[in-house]
Amino acid sequence: MAEKSIVFFDIDGTLLDHQKNMPTTTKEAIFTLKDQGHEVAIATGRAPFMFTDLRKELGIETFVSYNGQYVVFRGEVLFKNPLNNAALQSITDMSVANNHPIVYMDHEDMKANVPHHDFIVESIGTLKLEHFPTHDPDYFKGRDIYQSLLFCEENEEASYEKEYNEFDFVRWHPLSVDVIPAGGSKAIGIEKITQKLGVVKENQYAFGDGLNDIEMLRHITNSVAMGNAHPLAKEAAKHVTNDVSDDGILHGLKMVGLLK
Repeated sequence: MAEKSIVFFDIDGTLLDHQKNMPTTTKEAIFTLKDQGHEVAIATGRAPFMFTDLRKELGIETFVSYNGQYVVFRGEVLFKNPLNNAALQSITDMSVANNHPIVYMDHEDMKANVPHHDFIVESIGTLKLEHFPTHDPDYFKGRDIYQSLLFCEENEEASYEKEYNEFDFVRWHPLSVDVIPAGGSKAIGIEKITQKLGVVKENQYAFGDGLNDIEMLRHITNSVAMGNAHPLAKEAAKHVTNDVSDDGILHGLKMVGLLK
């Protein structure tokens, strides 16, 4: 291989199937890429502590987490973009008034501003994590928070969007939206890594399926949406592969010529 290539993979619905399992062909394809000298990285909305085991399993030390707000390159922190703390206090006040719980997330942990709420249990439960947010309403004070989760039903985030131009709101579940710094995205986090590596656009690849992948899929020259992807993600990508459960990663890597 004359020039270095890098491939970014989303996790949920991309590396992991609908039951949060990794298809055998996906794991084999990742190791084949690495054996061929390609750089393999993760680009996810998840917190770093939510995919530690996955990184170990695949031997991946480069990742974009929190939709671009916390970026690590070969084990070293490369870029951090925390939420505005004053605005976070303000949106917390608004969420409390609306009875919408909120979870604060830094690079090590996540804490909820309420002891219990069914929306938190139901939405975070779909991720099938061992880690679950405990109660600490002051967790955001005096520390960098890279993403919050606001728990409200669909379209209820509109009032927050009007009020807070410091934040972007990206829905990931019918009961929850990611709250990230305005203009933040996986694409920006990815750019920090590709600049560090000096990889030309023609040798950049990305796979994703969700609304939080749209900027990444638009930005990356060789982008692939999963067959199970949101229609807007498919529209943003250059290619569409099979469903994650139907050898979607392996098929997509063959489509773009990285594997035979």
